[in-house]
Amino acid sequence: MDGLENSLDDASADGSAEFPDRVSLMDLRLQAQEDEITLLKSSLADALRRLRLHDEQIPLLKQHLIAVNPAAARALNHVCCSDGFSRTRKFSSNSVTDSPRFSATSQAAPPGEDGLTRGEGTPSGPLSQKGGSCTQSRATQTEWAPPAQPLGKEKVPLAQTRAMLSLSLEDALHADAPAQEEAPEKLGGVQEGEEGAEGEPSFTALVEEPIQPSCVKALSRAASHQESSPQPGRDSPEVQSEARAGPSPTPGAAGSASPAPAATPSPPSWKGRRPYCASYRMVRRTNSCDKLLKDAQDKPLKQKLGRKAASSANLLTRSTSLENRAKDQISSPGSTGSRRGTYGQGHSIKMFIRGRPITMYIPSNIQNYEDLKMELPSEKLELDWLWLPGTGLPGQPVPAAHGEAVFFIACVVVLYDINKRTQRHYLKHTDCVRCLAIHPDRVRVASGQSAGVDKDGKAFVHIWDSCTLVTLQQIGLGSFERGVGSVAFSHADSGAFLCVIDDSNEHMMSVWDCAKGTKHAEIKSTNEAVFAVEFNPNDSNNIITSGKSHVYFWTLSGGALSKKQGIFGKYKKPKFIQCFVFSGTGDVLTGDSEGNILTWGKSAADVKTLGKGAKETYQIMRQTRAHEGSVFTLCVLQGGGILSGGGKDRRVIRWSVDLAPERECEIPEQFGAVRTIADVDGEELLVGTTRNAILRGTFSDGFVAIVQGHMDEMWGLATHPSQNIFLTCGHDRQVCLWNTEDHRLDWTTTLEESGLCADFCPNGNVVSVGLNTGRWVVLDLQTREVVSDYTDGNEQLSVMRYSPDGSFLAVGSHDNFIYIYNVTENGRRYARFGKCTGHSSFITHLDWSKDGKYIMSNSGDYEILYWDVAGGCKLLRNRFESKDREWASYTCVLGFHVMGVWLEGSDGTDINALCRSHSERVVAVADDFCKVHLFQYPCPKPKAPSHKYEGHGSHVTNVRFTHNDSHLISMGGKDTCVLQWKVTRGGVGGTLDRSSSVSSASISSQEAAA
Repeated sequence: MDGLENSLDDASADGSAEFPDRVSLMDLRLQAQEDEITLLKSSLADALRRLRLHDEQIPLLKQHLIAVNPAAARALNHVCCSDGFSRTRKFSSNSVTDSPRFSATSQAAPPGEDGLTRGEGTPSGPLSQKGGSCTQSRATQTEWAPPAQPLGKEKVPLAQTRAMLSLSLEDALHADAPAQEEAPEKLGGVQEGEEGAEGEPSFTALVEEPIQPSCVKALSRAASHQESSPQPGRDSPEVQSEARAGPSPTPGAAGSASPAPAATPSPPSWKGRRPYCASYRMVRRTNSCDKLLKDAQDKPLKQKLGRKAASSANLLTRSTSLENRAKDQISSPGSTGSRRGTYGQGHSIKMFIRGRPITMYIPSNIQNYEDLKMELPSEKLELDWLWLPGTGLPGQPVPAAHGEAVFFIACVVVLYDINKRTQRHYLKHTDCVRCLAIHPDRVRVASGQSAGVDKDGKAFVHIWDSCTLVTLQQIGLGSFERGVGSVAFSHADSGAFLCVIDDSNEHMMSVWDCAKGTKHAEIKSTNEAVFAVEFNPNDSNNIITSGKSHVYFWTLSGGALSKKQGIFGKYKKPKFIQCFVFSGTGDVLTGDSEGNILTWGKSAADVKTLGKGAKETYQIMRQTRAHEGSVFTLCVLQGGGILSGGGKDRRVIRWSVDLAPERECEIPEQFGAVRTIADVDGEELLVGTTRNAILRGTFSDGFVAIVQGHMDEMWGLATHPSQNIFLTCGHDRQVCLWNTEDHRLDWTTTLEESGLCADFCPNGNVVSVGLNTGRWVVLDLQTREVVSDYTDGNEQLSVMRYSPDGSFLAVGSHDNFIYIYNVTENGRRYARFGKCTGHSSFITHLDWSKDGKYIMSNSGDYEILYWDVAGGCKLLRNRFESKDREWASYTCVLGFHVMGVWLEGSDGTDINALCRSHSERVVAVADDFCKVHLFQYPCPKPKAPSHKYEGHGSHVTNVRFTHNDSHLISMGGKDTCVLQWKVTRGGVGGTLDRSSSVSSASISSQEAAA
């Protein structure tokens, strides 16, 4: 039942309200359902009464036929007995009571006193002498009226259908009563002006049962012996005056089957008349269906019942007046404060998330929802800047041609011009880049990616040109399991071969011919983790690998690989060997987790120990103590010197060729430990750290950060209302302010707790940051000081949002409440205004209306609720009334205008955030599958097309447009990186102009546009 379904659709909106309010709401809902059941019962009773009257009309017609034409009656009896025409129906006495009954032993009325007239006559004889029988049905009450005029001379043609005469409630009215709401003149389906093929009137029965052909023929033969004089039309002045004057005799019919007295009238013409009401005049006294609907219209206290009655409209379609009244109820919206009315088809649509229906109300300006056409937006995104260097640890910055440093972040390989401070991006990878290697020509680059979690995801290696960013070759598509862990070009033969180690359990090691793209050799390396692989720069047949507790020396010969394990001998075997390089003397230097640099070399076979036939081995020739904690990286300088970077001590040390320390410096603690080192020009260095920073400097001048960012998952993102800056916060307790024009980090500060959400005050002077403990702070942008500090509840905060004029601040919490604050003193002082109570799960998103009086909010259980903040933080129970409201921002992931961004089968967590542009032309979406989408706005239809952009290596947590829509900022989760996208129109130049703003209320159908 439509009404019941819609009434329960939003039941969860009051899940957290006070108990008395819930009980009151349930009482109202129960009463409404009881009223609807009453309507259904009355409708059923009315339908059964009609069926009863259908069966009862046959004896009456036979009775009349006996009085007028005995011959036809005998033929009728004969046919009915042979064909089984006379049948009776059984009705439940519980549904219809005290219906008029006609006894089979009733005495037939004499001719002229019993018959059918134009609609005013009633039966005489025993029934009329007793005053008639009144029905006491719950649907209707009727009485038998006295005769109004004698019978006419016309015959009664019955050869159409048995149940051709049915009653609607309008037909129960007195003949002189005006038709309600211009109901068609219909009784039993009789339509004026409609005739059959042989001039007979056409009938449409509500309950049709076929009549046997023999019965039709018999009746036709009997009727052919009768003559009827033409009668005036039913609405002619003669008929009306005759009805007012009373009975008048008519001449007898010539050729009738039996002589009739002079005063005996002929049967009236059937055409254009009410056949059954000609026999009975029925006056409607009361009708419970009409009464309920009438009360719903007339009494404001019963408006709830009126809206519920609309769901029964399909059961009352045979009653024209009731149908029209139900339509009136459907077309009228519910009153203020009502839970929700039942609206007709076309007023709302439903989307389903995890089987739960979510009702979306269509704005008034949409003429035809089905004709809305979803298209790709003309705007597109182009990656402009990549802020943070990757997942946990950045890829090693390697100098390439043209003075650019190459490193990978998430799915992107970045080429960073150190002097010009510009970036270029290689974007052909479909998942996280795990490793890269520079070809000996310093132009070509090999980068390997992981397979990802998608069932169709595959690992591969791309070889591409660093000048043109064109992919030259794809190596090993489908050959690598899970991902590519390490890659290396050979050097002795100018990069003819590429060695690849995958992330399978056996860490398969393969050698590929770069020119042909074919596999040259393959072998299982080890079940332990492998961290690095390199060709011997002097011999392409020798390959070194290192990892957990091992160093392997491989030999490539005749398409086959063989290995020898390094012997630690008397030295302690370290747990990890993270890195190694080839010294100028040809020795292998390794850095391990014990803080030592080990020098490896060949030694003659120890025949005494290993026996006869023993071969040469690789053993430790020297151990050098280098750092406290692990040695994470080693780098060979142009002059043969060695650079090492320590973990725990954060030091960078320069060593001579014979491993004598020459110079050292310490990296500031805020940047973390040294992870990678790259030589720029023999003096200047690039240092990558464990806290996602890249430093540039020298031993003399020190190091400064050129790239810096978060080191843990991020969720909080806010863009400034008037400047090209934005703010981020995350689980690492850092708050960072970024400049989109200069591509620099303006400042960073550390809080006591993790920041999860943020928003700028409209005046642009302060920013509010919500923390994971229910506490929120207000920071001054100039001084970075905390100017206000408040706490709401003890659960994490999920959204902070200022009203458009900055007079209110809404704080959404995981305790299911929205806290509203008055804002004064340019955003530096706050006072609690109220609390929005009604959500049954944690708050996820919220937006203010353009007038700053209302809030739209989403929750974790997929609710869409609306709040009247100016009216005291009241829940607007009738969501239909908010369908045309305009919103200052649109970040709620559930709503009519963004319904098309959801994919079929979504589980409700697939979309983490969205943001409408300030021009209201496009909406950007951050999903759980590492993608950023760009849809047209609005996009209210499912399966809307979008531009999809890859770059993140983890779920995208948030997206925001800058104040002038020139850029879009997207933020990753586990990849801890921020991507800055340039918004272009049609993919060619020109950023999005806010002057071409399109209102959210400007949706129109194709039909309306035409």
